[in-house]
Amino acid sequence: MRENTGVTADYKGDYQELVDEISELLGAPATLENRDFELIAFGAYDSEGELDASALDPVRARSILTRRSTSAVRTWFEGFGITRATGPVRIPPTPEAGVYRGRICLPVRHRGVVLGYVWLLDDDPGPSERQLTAAMAVAARIGALLADEAQAGADLTRELRAVLTAEPGWQRDMAVAELRTALAVRADGPHTVVCVAPWPSADPEDAPSVRTVPGATALCTVPWGTSAQSLALLVRLRSPDTVTSAVSAAGRLLERAGGTAADGGGSRPGAGAGGGSAGAAGVAAGIAAPRLGLADLGAAWQEAAGAARAALAEPRLGPVAEWAHIGPYRLLTSLPAGAAHDQAVAALLTPAHRELARTAEVYLDRAGQAGRTAAVLGIHRQTLYYRLSRVEQLTGLDLDDGEDRLLLHMALKGARL
Repeated sequence: MRENTGVTADYKGDYQELVDEISELLGAPATLENRDFELIAFGAYDSEGELDASALDPVRARSILTRRSTSAVRTWFEGFGITRATGPVRIPPTPEAGVYRGRICLPVRHRGVVLGYVWLLDDDPGPSERQLTAAMAVAARIGALLADEAQAGADLTRELRAVLTAEPGWQRDMAVAELRTALAVRADGPHTVVCVAPWPSADPEDAPSVRTVPGATALCTVPWGTSAQSLALLVRLRSPDTVTSAVSAAGRLLERAGGTAADGGGSRPGAGAGGGSAGAAGVAAGIAAPRLGLADLGAAWQEAAGAARAALAEPRLGPVAEWAHIGPYRLLTSLPAGAAHDQAVAALLTPAHRELARTAEVYLDRAGQAGRTAAVLGIHRQTLYYRLSRVEQLTGLDLDDGEDRLLLHMALKGARL
């Protein structure tokens, strides 16, 4: 797993205050990045209270807008010895590298280890040595905070994976107890679980650092099917009534996975049937219902995984789907594999009858209203009636019978999973 010192929501305000303090001390906007050159906080300061547009050369603009720098920029800056420096480092302007203005780098260290960097533009005459000394003292406080966060966000991969993969009963209870002990006071309060699946890498160790995901408490990979992996994320919520932080975390992970981030919130208007998968890379995320504490973590994982499966099966639900908003898939994803299959519907689900199956599903999604169904499918009503009669012939089901319609509808939805 890649080592990183990111920033969680619990520490964000503290970093911002310290960066603003440095900006005030030096009379110039300062930025704080971790040791991987990912932006943590940005202090916009000038005498008029507005950021001078001239401060944004291409490198600085990219860092602020994308919250990270390229590997080439990182290598270039590290060439000035900032990883070893214990005091301010002045870096000259280099227009050919996109650095139109000089920089001053304040290394952020704790117990001799560099954890990040504070950056400011080097104007003439620039800050005095006294100002820089005062700013380095603040940088030392930032270093202590980064070290504290790293300790608080210690890797709990093993503990979380043990909970999510343990058999229900005493094994899971012991795993939950171990995770609760590791989290200490952070184990209390509202949590939810996020599942991102399938995770692009089959290597269980190839996952982002938990400290790079806002609001994350623990993160691990969990087997998905026979050969793939999913990503499990334990997210601490501000209240049990909102999963906003989980939606944001899911979106960020989908971006890393190559999918398309989008708001969660369940079903959105759209056709009830159709091919395709959630996300640009066939990756989706599911979010469990919020819970207090960790006792029900196993069930929460099943909900998150079920919501992800639903989003993969039904594009309109994703790419981020909440358990509370996936409708009949709450039941279907809770059933054992294959339980929703029914022999009566087997012939309808063959490739030769794909169009008939889609017609039946759209018809049932719209409560059997022929006019709405024909409009969605773009066909004449008589064509619709002919197709529905063919569905009845293939399945032996009566579409005027409520129980037969229910069986067909659930079987069609189950086939998506």
